[in-house]
Amino acid sequence: MPLPNFQHIGFVLLPRFSLAALGSALGIIEAVNDVSGEATLSVHVLGDGMVAAAGQAVVSPKQEVHSASQISLLANAPADTLSRLDVLFVVGDAPLAEVGHDNIIARLRAADAAGVALGGIGTGAWVLARAGLLDGFRATIHWPYTALFAEQFPDVVVSSHVFEIDRNRYTAAGGQAAQDLMLALVTARLGADVAAEVMDQLGIERARAADERQRVPLSARIGGGQPKLTEAVSLMEANFEEPLPTEEIARLVGVSRRQLERLFKQHLDSLPSRYYLEMRLARTRQLLRETSQSILQIGLSCGFSSGPHFSSAYRAHFQLTPREERSRRLNALAATSTAVQSSSGNGA
Repeated sequence: MPLPNFQHIGFVLLPRFSLAALGSALGIIEAVNDVSGEATLSVHVLGDGMVAAAGQAVVSPKQEVHSASQISLLANAPADTLSRLDVLFVVGDAPLAEVGHDNIIARLRAADAAGVALGGIGTGAWVLARAGLLDGFRATIHWPYTALFAEQFPDVVVSSHVFEIDRNRYTAAGGQAAQDLMLALVTARLGADVAAEVMDQLGIERARAADERQRVPLSARIGGGQPKLTEAVSLMEANFEEPLPTEEIARLVGVSRRQLERLFKQHLDSLPSRYYLEMRLARTRQLLRETSQSILQIGLSCGFSSGPHFSSAYRAHFQLTPREERSRRLNALAATSTAVQSSSGNGA
């Protein structure tokens, strides 16, 4: 099972890194090796002390790096690891690495010069941007920092997607997004059949696409002081197949219809019925892209009474039909595969 330019994968762990994000990425790598029956992919874990600047001695042959949950991992990759890597990911979490880590930045620049593909998971993209290694690239970062990231690094094309693949730069928002990114890379380099086996082994029902947006919690968008609004949206999310009338939602949350409409307009700039419809349509789009369910099944499961009703509502909102959406998804997968294979051919 050949894997050119994707065999040796390094992870630089920043202090207080996300163990969940790292685990999501490593889980895919482990499953690939299980499916292939051999150590197809090798993992190299590095910490700040292991990544000495060029010409300097390694600080410590073995270094413990503590995660945000204070679980420590041993970073013990050999000193020459960086020169042998095919891709190197920086894994970070809060707080942002706004200062320091000069050794890592120096080594990232050296790795880039040597043709190593670079990635950031969680807030790892911040360090890559500080090193000037994301200028002119599309990149993403964990959602609480998206606006600040764009403001601080205007030369980076910042997105709010779950992950981004742009030439030889791979960034993910963290958590499950790291898993989605690794699955996209496995699909592009090893094929959809291998990725499907990996997903089956891990019990993963679906992998999110690169163009899906991170889901920002409603409480974060509107603040924590609107419990009635949050409850109303939760009721909508729980009742897609048989949508509730606005009057019923208002009754269940204990406000009048007029009060509910005022809350939606003030905080979400929408009417409850419109917001509900957009939520259901967003769900159908996800199902069209990521499942093999029939178009009619998808429409009915999200509260549309018939195929024509679903198609009409979908086209009015997204400017294309459900059938065209499904075709676009297949084309996007092919394009992603081509882009990753092209980056391999360019020495990424």
